[in-house]
Amino acid sequence: QRPPSGHAHPYSHTTAMTHQYYRLCTLALGLLALGSTAQAQRKASTKQATHQVTPQHGRPRLVVTMMVDQMTWDYLYRYQARFVEGGFKRLLTQGFNCENTRINYLPSVTAIGHSSVHTGSVPAIHGIAGNDFVKDHAPIYCTEDRSVTTVGAPNGKSGQMSPRNLLATTIADELRIASNFRSKTIGVAIKDRASILPAGHTTNGAYWLDDATGHFITSSYYMQELPEWVKRFNERDRITALLKDDWHPLFPIDSYKESSPDQNNYENPWGKKGEVPPTLPLPTARLLQELGKGVIRTTPFGNTLTFEMAKAAIEGEQLGSRPEETDFLAMSHSATDYVGHHYGTFAVETEDTYLRLDRDLADFLSYLDQRVGKDGYVFVLTADHAAGHNLTFEQEHKLPGSGLRTDRALKIADSTARAFTGQNLALVTRVANYQVFFNNPRIDSLGIDRMALIRAVSASLRERLPGAAFVIPAEEAQLVTAPQVIRERIINGYRKGRSGEIFIVADPGWYGRSSGKRALGTSHGVWSPYDTHIPLIFMGRGIRPGHLYRETYITDIAATLAALLKTQYPSGCIGHPITEAFAGH
Repeated sequence: QRPPSGHAHPYSHTTAMTHQYYRLCTLALGLLALGSTAQAQRKASTKQATHQVTPQHGRPRLVVTMMVDQMTWDYLYRYQARFVEGGFKRLLTQGFNCENTRINYLPSVTAIGHSSVHTGSVPAIHGIAGNDFVKDHAPIYCTEDRSVTTVGAPNGKSGQMSPRNLLATTIADELRIASNFRSKTIGVAIKDRASILPAGHTTNGAYWLDDATGHFITSSYYMQELPEWVKRFNERDRITALLKDDWHPLFPIDSYKESSPDQNNYENPWGKKGEVPPTLPLPTARLLQELGKGVIRTTPFGNTLTFEMAKAAIEGEQLGSRPEETDFLAMSHSATDYVGHHYGTFAVETEDTYLRLDRDLADFLSYLDQRVGKDGYVFVLTADHAAGHNLTFEQEHKLPGSGLRTDRALKIADSTARAFTGQNLALVTRVANYQVFFNNPRIDSLGIDRMALIRAVSASLRERLPGAAFVIPAEEAQLVTAPQVIRERIINGYRKGRSGEIFIVADPGWYGRSSGKRALGTSHGVWSPYDTHIPLIFMGRGIRPGHLYRETYITDIAATLAALLKTQYPSGCIGHPITEAFAGH
């Protein structure tokens, strides 16, 4: 009952003070509980940060690029029935497979492919115009550098190499720059150019095989002495161990149904006089004694050796072990290219090589899982180029194609140049990389109209050289009547001062041949899909499983990695990120 107006309840003051006291106590307890919760959350957060530190921007701790030299895209499917679950099949199911990746320049060769994958660029910009090209009017090997010395082997040319002819940065360089050079980057391959060009200019080391010693070596561009882990690896003499039991097929020889019969006339024999037949089993122990340790290049054991060296690099340099940094391993498998050149695309030996590579790959991916964690790395599988079929194989199966005679091309070009000038002077220096090279200093000194001469030689070759679909002056590529894809590849492939002045585009199925002898093994270098359609699969941290069928390019690989790693694009990059590959796309 409410008291009369103006009269307070006898207990109202005491009751109000009691209620206020309870409210203050409740508020104090709430604040205390809130503070305790916040403190507990801070402790939990600190503990979690201590145990789950990751590199900046969600980067993986390790990036591995695996180049498979001369791997054609269809090998992923042709040999799939015998692949194990953890190798190529794992990449196909857990990775993002770009099914239609093409090379967008000419010629399609090893040095350019390795450069373009890692720079996102083309010869017109990155400057690597072939395995061999011209520099300062003289022939030069792509990584040749006489200013440096061999490290890890007796004095010789095998180590006089560096990336100085590469005019652009690689994605490995950009990762080093983005981390203020805290990231470690390493290149490993049997071929020098396959290690040097991907690893880039700022790498912590690039290592390749010296045939004379069987050791992995480097050059004084990188260091003055091999690291202890490389010395230990070399001391193991793994080449002798890998070759001592000969090369036996994994399965019964008549079960290789994806290949031609092992006895055929498409393949190169072995031995100093060709006395060892190119069939399995191959006496690699004997060949090691007769021909030296370089024999391993043309066996599947060269791939095994490369994986072992890659593991040694990961452990020796502690790649991927630092929780706050990202490291990079550029790994290239050269043996597949040597086997392909020696035997061809439908050889039992080629099939067996890829089945063994698959098993080695499964072992390596399992090793990365254990060493870095499945979510700790990004793995990229691709190739520098693919390959066409053996010309004899084509003829026996009624497929179009033959030998484009480079010796005849040189004679036609030379005679045309002499007739054009009316002078008995050698103005054409060589035909290489499906290109014609001229002695430009001499042409200029004589006051000859260079473009008129080039046009005359181009017209003569187009008219007289069998197998030449197009013969195009490089500096007029955009103006000629030819499909855009061919014009674009010439423009991308032409580096003034390093490339030839004329590009010879072969008919489908045709390959450069220096003589009329029967073609053995195979080759590559042209624009056709069999040479320029390559595998490309991304797998690992930040990558979703899937397939992509739109056209992508070899130049998109570095751009994709740059986007994933949050680095700047390499300095000559013209590619675009394949964003469909990213998790959450």
